[in-house]
Amino acid sequence: MAEPQVSEAERELFGGPLRYDMGWSQHEHAGLDLTMRSALRQMPRLVGAALRMAWSADRRALVAVAISELGQGIAAAVGLLAINAVMHALLGGGDAVERLHALLPGLLAAAGVAVVNSALAGWSTSRAGRLEPKVERIATTQYLAAATAVELEAIDDPDFRRLIDIAQYGPASARRMIGACVSALNSSISLIATAGVLTVLHPALLPMLLVIAAPRGWGAMRVAQERYVSMMSWIEHLRASRLIGNLLTERTASQEVRIHAVGPFLLDRYRRMAASAEAEQERLASSKAVTEWVASALSGLAMAATYGTMIWLIMAGHMSLAVAGTAVIAVRTGSASLGALVMNINQLHEESLYVKDHEQFLVEAAQRAIPQTGNPVPDQVKQVSLEHVTYRYPDRDAPALDDVTLTFPMGSVTAVVGENGSGKSTLMKILSGLLLPHDGTVKWGEADISGLERAEVFHRVSLLTQDFQRWPVTAAMNIRIGRPDHDASAHDLQQSVDYAGAGPVTAKLPNGLDSMLGRMFRGAIELSGGEWQKVGLARTHWRSSTSQADSVLIVDEPTSALDPEAEIAAFDRIRRLAAPHRAVVLVTHRMSGVRHADHIYVLNQGRLTEHGTHNELIAAGGRYAAMFDTQAAQYAPPPNVPKPASPSVVDKA
Repeated sequence: MAEPQVSEAERELFGGPLRYDMGWSQHEHAGLDLTMRSALRQMPRLVGAALRMAWSADRRALVAVAISELGQGIAAAVGLLAINAVMHALLGGGDAVERLHALLPGLLAAAGVAVVNSALAGWSTSRAGRLEPKVERIATTQYLAAATAVELEAIDDPDFRRLIDIAQYGPASARRMIGACVSALNSSISLIATAGVLTVLHPALLPMLLVIAAPRGWGAMRVAQERYVSMMSWIEHLRASRLIGNLLTERTASQEVRIHAVGPFLLDRYRRMAASAEAEQERLASSKAVTEWVASALSGLAMAATYGTMIWLIMAGHMSLAVAGTAVIAVRTGSASLGALVMNINQLHEESLYVKDHEQFLVEAAQRAIPQTGNPVPDQVKQVSLEHVTYRYPDRDAPALDDVTLTFPMGSVTAVVGENGSGKSTLMKILSGLLLPHDGTVKWGEADISGLERAEVFHRVSLLTQDFQRWPVTAAMNIRIGRPDHDASAHDLQQSVDYAGAGPVTAKLPNGLDSMLGRMFRGAIELSGGEWQKVGLARTHWRSSTSQADSVLIVDEPTSALDPEAEIAAFDRIRRLAAPHRAVVLVTHRMSGVRHADHIYVLNQGRLTEHGTHNELIAAGGRYAAMFDTQAAQYAPPPNVPKPASPSVVDKA
């Protein structure tokens, strides 16, 4: 496959041709192998896969489609025979009145067949319309269920992430395959019926039918090949153009687009990239026109040869005029059916590429799914502990965590601090069961997490991170989604709202807790970062308050968007969430928020370097003390600046 031409704008913005694969380049060999022979060879398997999916979706609709299509094929054959009878009556002996009387039964039969055929076609369309969305829904549900069931480690794997992106096109292709199968079935039955009639009329006409349709099949396959090659070469270029358009209209980029004058710059690059893509489309259209002209010319020559053969058969006395008239109609009908069949096979092959990706994703997702079996988590857990835990990301040489041992007792507030990249986030993912350690163990009480049912572990964990999900739903659902399986009214959620200090936030919303958040839909309200964090804290409280089993609450950088006063209040609320059946784990850069923790662990480059209480770590004068002093110095008055007068002095003045 030739490398795509790289526009200067593409080279400037992206450094060369984009190769982030969304599926097409995986199929370049399948696309180039799209010949009539290979497509026909794959036809039974493709149809079988589509029919199995349709059978599981709606058996009655599938049977109805099959019966209606079979009926249409029979109607087509009967219609040709009726036309043959009309031709014999019309060209037979007798006066005009006698011939008209003789052709009347054939005309009535042809009219009746046409009515029946239209009714069957309508029935097929109705049942296929019922079947296709069900197939897409089943395939989409399979895709989404598999994607949400895999280990977090799989989501972080670039190769698997790429497969997720590719497989998203499978459900729509599965739906289109049903329509293509129905059309192919219709064309096949019609072709068989027509071929049978032609064989009865004269065996020499059947090969001529294939000769007429062969050029059309060649043309369709060649055009499809060129479309595949062009798509594989240019799809990333076109996607990049759309990406630029999205960036120019997205809310998140709107400020820089205007202040930094990014808009005119990107718009100019969009025009340049679009111009190069348009040149490729023009080349593709010209090539298609030439191919279709050649195919039509060859098909026309074959049609002329067929008519020449008919004339010779008539002149030689091997065929009557009535049979010849019927044969002309049958040849045209059969060639149209064969041409349609070729196009349907072409579409089936094309859509099957995405369906294969969908199937491959389901297989790999099943292999990387979170196990659904395991032992139950003990009801009473005195502590959750990590013992000599090591974890390495596949794209890094150094371990993210290296021989780390920590303990999180129930009823305590434990802080984990460290610089960026020290391993805090990885530690929290392992503690919550999202990642399993490569070495070492994680224990809930005395039970190793590797032998526990992970869904139960997740049920015992509450998580509030700095980048927690801001769901584009109502404020009530944003809170309730912390434990979505629990129904809750606004009254039920109010305790969590008050606990998080989010009362003033919900009070100003136009519809209170029923207000849409996120400004993604019409009428939705956008909150500030600090307001969102209060909603997130309310969500965490709701999740924690609805569970009475021993559990762990992980809070990662919870106050990054809060002002100092709100930050102090938030830390106080978080510490109060500790209970005899709950351990609170606090991860933060704000050293003032961890000084009241029961125990503090200090991470540095994936290793545990210090631990103890605040006073013990300050007295030790190590890394924790240095970080604490550095932050405290930011709030200290500069040297040689007099302290402000006390209130009493001001009053006297």
